[in-house]
Amino acid sequence: MNIYFVNPPFKAEYGKFSRESRSPAITKSGALYYPLWLIYAALYSQKYGHHIDFLDAPAKQLNEAESLEIIKKGNHSESLFVLDTSTPSIKSDVAFAEKIKKLFPECFVVLVGTHPSARPEETLGFSMAVDAIALGEYDVIIKELADALANRSPLKEVRGLCLREGNNFNRTEAMPPLKELDDIPYASQFIKEHLDEKDYFFAAATYPSIQIFTGRGCPFRCNFCVYPQTMHGHAFRARSAKNVVGEFEYIANNFPDVHEVVIEDDTFTANKKRVKEICQMLVDKGINKRLKWLCNARVDLDLETMLAMRKAGCRLIIPGIESGSQDILDNIKKGTKVEMFHQYVSNAKKAGLLIHACYMVGNQGETKETMQKTLNLALKLNTDTAQFFPLIPYPGTEAYEWARTNGYIETDYEKYCLPDGTHNTVLNLPNLSAQEMVDFCNMARKKYYLRFSYIMHRLRVGLTNIDDLKRSLKAFGRFKKYLLR
Repeated sequence: MNIYFVNPPFKAEYGKFSRESRSPAITKSGALYYPLWLIYAALYSQKYGHHIDFLDAPAKQLNEAESLEIIKKGNHSESLFVLDTSTPSIKSDVAFAEKIKKLFPECFVVLVGTHPSARPEETLGFSMAVDAIALGEYDVIIKELADALANRSPLKEVRGLCLREGNNFNRTEAMPPLKELDDIPYASQFIKEHLDEKDYFFAAATYPSIQIFTGRGCPFRCNFCVYPQTMHGHAFRARSAKNVVGEFEYIANNFPDVHEVVIEDDTFTANKKRVKEICQMLVDKGINKRLKWLCNARVDLDLETMLAMRKAGCRLIIPGIESGSQDILDNIKKGTKVEMFHQYVSNAKKAGLLIHACYMVGNQGETKETMQKTLNLALKLNTDTAQFFPLIPYPGTEAYEWARTNGYIETDYEKYCLPDGTHNTVLNLPNLSAQEMVDFCNMARKKYYLRFSYIMHRLRVGLTNIDDLKRSLKAFGRFKKYLLR
């Protein structure tokens, strides 16, 4: 069966739309994530004998017409088309599906991603051109669907789908999460064969970098986090240490221009024993001398593990600190204490690890006073870099249901991004407007990044690390018009 995986175009005239970011948009830093979910699903189906075509339109900043011209070149009259989606682009994604269906009326179109997983019946109702929705993790779903289409088997026997049947929508038996993640080939191998690493950019990483998942499922219950609640669930599953290090070795041997790996797991450090095992293997093989890496890391990470990570080539860790108010941390089920942040930052500095801290405003209980408390905490922690964003509640999350049931959120999906594709704030609280939250975040960034002491710190780091200086200059060049506005 021929399967065409498509990351559709969206607002290409304004920039590269990062659909697989946790908050999809044309980012102010110019970040573009690899379409990892599509890549892993393509690899899995290819492994089981299906022929793969792949188009990442945002990577080449292709518009709709250019994308359709590429798709038209092949004979796809009976192909399975798998289209990635996002909340802000969902109407555009469905419209693109309609154009594919018009080109190839006999093809089968399935939508994947966080949004249709959270709103499958609604999404199917947008257009008759969409034949099905794959719910959640879709590696195995797409493979089974392709098998069924090729063998002309009943689709209701394929697990993990939402199908249109006449005027009704029916869900098939749920697809259990994939446990043997080592069964999926390396994402980096697919990138080498089908994509160009120079098309992608992650502001915190040395350019160019490679992004990978080493595990799925987050055991924690943050109410705003979209991937655990719509895609991979809370049961933590991980690739073996040998498999992860094998991919590092593949990257080191096949990407001479890549010096850093971005581990995109929601929480890479959930299993500290596994982390240490990976680190030891990286050191034993000498890969730590060739590749640096960064990861998301919760604030319960201990100094011993940090030291092992630093020795193994880890350069930077990314914690979700979110708020300086303990009440808000409790409201969003973060499972952390404010006092933990200080020890975490202190340990990271002892270990020689840089920190990119994430702060968020607009959660349940937020006031002008709690926002100021968050900024005060950020300035005191004084991490290497920091980001400040208003909460963007996405369908499928507890935060979205809280905002929707209280009438706090703009439910027009197209308003999740501004006309130029950048983030929009769709949340208005009784005592805090969307504009007040945006203004606060803009002020917080300026106060954080335009401090004399901070600028001197960045220059000192850059003078001792030329790659870091290049990364900082590249990110600042893209972001300065927003920072200085």
